[in-house]
Amino acid sequence: MLSVVSATRGGGLAVCALLLTAVVPVCAAAATAERPQLQITRTTVVPIIDGRVDEPLWEQAAHIDDLRQIRPNDGAPGTERSQILVTYDADALYIAARFWDSAGPTGISANIMRQGSRLSEDDRIAIILDPFDSSRTGYRFEANLNSVRNDMLYTGATSFTSDWTVIWDARAQLTDYGWSLEIAIPFKTLPFDASREAWGFNVSRAIRRKGEEVLWTSRNRAWGPAVLGELRGIKDVDQGKGLDVVMSAGARHLHDEVNSTQTTVLEPSLDAYYRLTPSLNASLTLNTDFSATELDDRQVNLSRFGLFFPEKRDFFLNDADLFEFGRLGSGGYLGNNRSTTRASQESGRPFFSRRLGLSSAGLPVDLEAGAKLSGRAGRYRIGALAVRQDGYATPVGDIDRATLGVVRVSADVLDESSVGFIATSGDPGSNSAASLYGVDFLYLDSRLPGGRSVEAEAWFQDSQASGSLPGSTRAWGAGVRLPGNEGLRLGASTKEIGSQFRPALGFVSRRGVRDTMVDVGYTRVVRGRVLQSWFAGVDAERIEGTDGRLQTQVLSVRPLELETRGRDILRVVYQSSQEQLSTPFTIYQEPKRRVVVHVGSYSFADYGFDLETGSQREWAASASVRGGSFYDGNRTGAGGAITWRPSRNLGLKAGYSFNDISLPGGDFTTRIVSGTAEVAFNSFLSWITLVQYDNVSEVMGLQTRLVWVPRAGQKYFLVANQGLQDVDKDGRFTTVSTEISLRAGYTWRF
Repeated sequence: MLSVVSATRGGGLAVCALLLTAVVPVCAAAATAERPQLQITRTTVVPIIDGRVDEPLWEQAAHIDDLRQIRPNDGAPGTERSQILVTYDADALYIAARFWDSAGPTGISANIMRQGSRLSEDDRIAIILDPFDSSRTGYRFEANLNSVRNDMLYTGATSFTSDWTVIWDARAQLTDYGWSLEIAIPFKTLPFDASREAWGFNVSRAIRRKGEEVLWTSRNRAWGPAVLGELRGIKDVDQGKGLDVVMSAGARHLHDEVNSTQTTVLEPSLDAYYRLTPSLNASLTLNTDFSATELDDRQVNLSRFGLFFPEKRDFFLNDADLFEFGRLGSGGYLGNNRSTTRASQESGRPFFSRRLGLSSAGLPVDLEAGAKLSGRAGRYRIGALAVRQDGYATPVGDIDRATLGVVRVSADVLDESSVGFIATSGDPGSNSAASLYGVDFLYLDSRLPGGRSVEAEAWFQDSQASGSLPGSTRAWGAGVRLPGNEGLRLGASTKEIGSQFRPALGFVSRRGVRDTMVDVGYTRVVRGRVLQSWFAGVDAERIEGTDGRLQTQVLSVRPLELETRGRDILRVVYQSSQEQLSTPFTIYQEPKRRVVVHVGSYSFADYGFDLETGSQREWAASASVRGGSFYDGNRTGAGGAITWRPSRNLGLKAGYSFNDISLPGGDFTTRIVSGTAEVAFNSFLSWITLVQYDNVSEVMGLQTRLVWVPRAGQKYFLVANQGLQDVDKDGRFTTVSTEISLRAGYTWRF
């Protein structure tokens, strides 16, 4: 594998071209698969959304009875009977389900009670809607027996963000045969073209105790926007005036212990959303407040390059799919590759919303106002954002108030592909002028013989900034892959980041490099009573300077990865690394000493295993162990977490990880400790507490959040944050800051 990667120096496109040469003839020979269709009719009676599915209108609704497995036995009928019912009226799309279960109430996994939580460990229904039937993006709605709603926004054919949220309703009930539920998705919630005859549609049921997933339609154990049936018959519906007004008010008290100051502020804010056309929205935000946002997960950096923290703020997550570019990040770049880091996969993004409203130190910066245009116009997808950001102070000088903007336009081409353009303006981290433009082409064919698909992309960017030093201001990349949940999967990608490429509103982990990644793996589905599948694969990444000199090379071998029907996983891993350092870097620092890795060439390797038990169990655990050489020394590392859910109202989780490192320059140990407690009084009121600590920063963070969501579109938060730090690392913590926030938000729809 490494010989293949090394051969891409100065011409990484060769790997992609080689794969395309093999793939394109197959694509040309592929026949378009027949898509299932469901013709629905209009109801004159508005259903009561209580989960009972006992009203006469459901007996007249269109129904789906033939859900089939994608796991464990692809294509086989579901082992439990399922029935999906669909109808609509002028205001909403209504979906009901009857789920039979031979094990009775004790066989149904229903532990999650907090609204918006991932339902990966519960029995659940999942609906995918693509109102434009584009096969490119879509919306996913999930619900469980506890009437917990979770919604997701697909940012591509296989990638999505789970932090996106909209207004809809779901209720579920236990029955004498299993469980049932009803869902209402208002037509005011989603943009769509009322003239379209068909929506993309799919439905899935998960039965966790059996490790079983059944769907209406799938290909090669895959489902998503590229694999949908057709929902027909929706017409003459009311999208309203297209105006949503979200009024929020908050009070915040901050006690800064370091500077001995106390501040209390009242913060009203306004978000308004107006539908210019049935599929194109304009939005406005004033005095946006992010005080109720969840904390970032703590990370310890053992490399000489920066870390990546994903976006968690609702304002930027809405319509986030419209700003995605080149399949950079979000799982688009070989998401299965264990040799790469998240920062490496995301590097080169022209727009990264965490550049807005946060300083380089990660501290909040006021957003005075913002405006957004998002949606579709014919075959074009449009995303435009402009914000007015307040000034702030930094250790090297004050940053002035600035107006920052991004425009992203893409057009659907071919059957499932797109071509696009992006431009950004402004620099939130300096007082210099900065701009960027880029173009990309995304190719997708999900209808290859045998249910296979192929993805490919190519992109180019150029950045401009005042005061730039000599060097390339450009970046480009290309990739191709054959994903697959069974059988062979493979892919390759390459990108080059110029030494002076500086996307002021984007993300770059390192500059002046060529980064090539290769991923090869094979999955065999066993269909046994215990074992469900095994996997073996090889991943690699090689990063060179644009001068051709090696910087980093990583080869990961997974000779064995087993998954049981109970969703337990055992993974054996071997990883070999090479690092070429042209400058020394400090890998660890205390008040009285530093551990430095010096200039030189380093080759090292480690090995270990990962073990995960199915998260649907009352007790669930994960563990990871690694050992081997590290630079010119040794490292032993381990980590894990244990979760206890004695009831659906209480969940406790504790996590711990450490690295014990011995180098010629000194020995040190890094630790991360975390604890989470979730108390769900019911499916609308929850109390979540998170504690995190790491011994590198010696910072302990505590956040406790009381969240009440009486219905979609209404949210009330009481949040307390406290930071403590052991500045001189003597084992004694002092309080750095304490913040208490109370926030309420209500949505009016017109």
